[in-house]
Amino acid sequence: MDIGYGNTELIQIAEAVAREKNISRESVIIALEDAIRVAARRKYGHEHTIRAEIDRKTGEIRLFREMQVIDPDAPEAKDDEEGEEIIDADEENVRFHKKQINTIPLEEAKLKRSDAQVGDVISEPLPPIDLGRVAAQSAKQVIMHRVREIERNKLYEEFKDKVGQITSGVVEKIEYGNIIVKIGGAEGIIKRDYQIKGEKLRNGERLRAYVAEVNKEGKDPQIVLSRTHNEFLAALFAQEVPEIYDGVIEIRSIARDPGSRAKIAVFSSDTSVDPIGSCVGMRGARVQAVINELNGEKIDIIQWSSDPATMVVNALSPAEVGKVIIDEDRHRIEVVVPNEQLSIAIGRRGQNVRLASRLIGWEVDVLTEDSESKRRTDEFNAITQKFISSLDLEEILAQLLASEGYTSVQDIADAEIADIAGIEGLDEGIAEELIKRAKDYASTHEDAAFSPPAPTVIDKAKLDPNILGLPGMDEALASKLYVADIRKVLDLADLSHDEFVEKIPDSGLENSFVDSIIMAARDLAYFKK
Repeated sequence: MDIGYGNTELIQIAEAVAREKNISRESVIIALEDAIRVAARRKYGHEHTIRAEIDRKTGEIRLFREMQVIDPDAPEAKDDEEGEEIIDADEENVRFHKKQINTIPLEEAKLKRSDAQVGDVISEPLPPIDLGRVAAQSAKQVIMHRVREIERNKLYEEFKDKVGQITSGVVEKIEYGNIIVKIGGAEGIIKRDYQIKGEKLRNGERLRAYVAEVNKEGKDPQIVLSRTHNEFLAALFAQEVPEIYDGVIEIRSIARDPGSRAKIAVFSSDTSVDPIGSCVGMRGARVQAVINELNGEKIDIIQWSSDPATMVVNALSPAEVGKVIIDEDRHRIEVVVPNEQLSIAIGRRGQNVRLASRLIGWEVDVLTEDSESKRRTDEFNAITQKFISSLDLEEILAQLLASEGYTSVQDIADAEIADIAGIEGLDEGIAEELIKRAKDYASTHEDAAFSPPAPTVIDKAKLDPNILGLPGMDEALASKLYVADIRKVLDLADLSHDEFVEKIPDSGLENSFVDSIIMAARDLAYFKK
C-alpha cells in the first residue's frame, strides 16, 4: 500500500471504497486520516499527539503535533482523555486504549503563539513521512477496521427501526440448523426456535420473515428473523387485507402452533364491515395467501368479543358448546359440550382447546354433559353428607337444603327464619332449630363457611394416558396428581419421595407404594421410550 503526498489517488481510493461498501466518502477519508496518524506516531514517537489531515480536493496529507495549553500551577492541570488511540495493528487485530493529548505550560506556549491561553490547543506542522512497509501495513489494517466499523454501524442504523416489520430475502445457506438469509447487503439469521416446524427451505429460495430483534453486540450486528412469531402472522394479514392495514379491522388476539394451526380474533368498530369475511377474502384468496406463506398452517378466524363466554364459544369453533361456566377469581372457564362434540372441542392432542385458551387468556377446561352432570351430582352428595354429619339431619332434609342452594353450614346459620320456613315441607319451628344447630356448629368449627368440593373431573386432554396405566394407579390418585399439576409420566418420574408427599400430603398411601409408583414412572419415562 503506497501513500504519497499530494496524491489524488487517495481521493480516488476513498471514492472507490465508498462505492463498493455503500458508505459515505467522508467516512472513508476519516478512516484514512486515522491510518496515517497511526503510521506517523510510529515515526515520531508514541508520546506525541498527532493529527492527520487529507485535503478533500487534492489528496494532500498534512501532519500536526497537538498540545493543550495548561497552567502548571493549577491543581486540576493534568492530561485530558480524548477517545480511543490505536496502539497496535496487525493482520489479525486492531487494539485500542484511551489516548491523552500532550500538554504544554502556558509560558512555553506563548513563545510559540503569543495569544495562547489556557485550554487552547496548539498545532505544529510536522514534516511529511514516507510510509515504510510495516507502517503501510498497519495503516491498511486500521482502514479495514474503520470501514468494517462504519459498515456495522450503518447496518445497525438501517435495521434497528425495522424491528417489528416484515422483510424479504433469499436463503443463502443453512448451517448448524440455523438459516442464513441474504437481505440486500446484509445477512439475517432464523434460529431453530424461530423456524416453522417441518418447513423445508432450499438455498436460493425467497421468503419473508419478521424482524424480531437487532443485536449490536459481537463482531457484526445480528439481525434475528422469525417465522413463528405471532406478530409475523399479524403483519402478513396486514399486507393481504387493506382493511387491517388501514386500521378499519383490528387483530385483537393471536394464538399459534407454527406450521400446524393458528387462531386469530378480529374486530371492527365499523358495523358495515365484516371483519371475518374481509380477512378470508373472495373465495378465500386473502387467507390462502397467508396459509401458503406459512407452509400450509391452518388458520381459524373468529369474531373478537369483550365477553369471555362469547369468546370461548367462538374460539372453540367448530365445536358446539352447550354451557359456559366462568370462574372470574381463578380466571378459568369450564365449557360443557355434548358427548359427541368432545373430540372436536379438544382437538388433536388438545390443540383446539389449547389455542382457544391462549387466544382468550383464560384457562379453559372442556367437559362433556355426562361429566358435568356427574360432577354436579357428586357436589350435591358431598354437601348433603356435610349437612348430615355436621347438623345431625336426616338425608331427605339435608338434600332439600342442598337443592335450595345452601352450600355450607354458615349459609344456614346466616339465613333468615322466614327464608328456610318458606321451603316446601318446612315450618318456622324446623327453621329455628336448623339455624340454631348451624350457629352452634359455626361457633366451634372453622370449616363451617366452606363448601365441600366435588371430586375433581380429570380433563383427559391434559392428562398423560400412561399415568393411568401405571401399576396401582386408580382414578382417585390420578385426580390428586392432576390437581397437583402432575399430569405427565415424566412429571411423576422427576419427583423424589419427599416431593411426592409434599405435593399430595393427604394421599393416604404407604411409603413403599409411593416409592414403587415413582420407580414405575421412571422406568417408563427413561427406559421404555
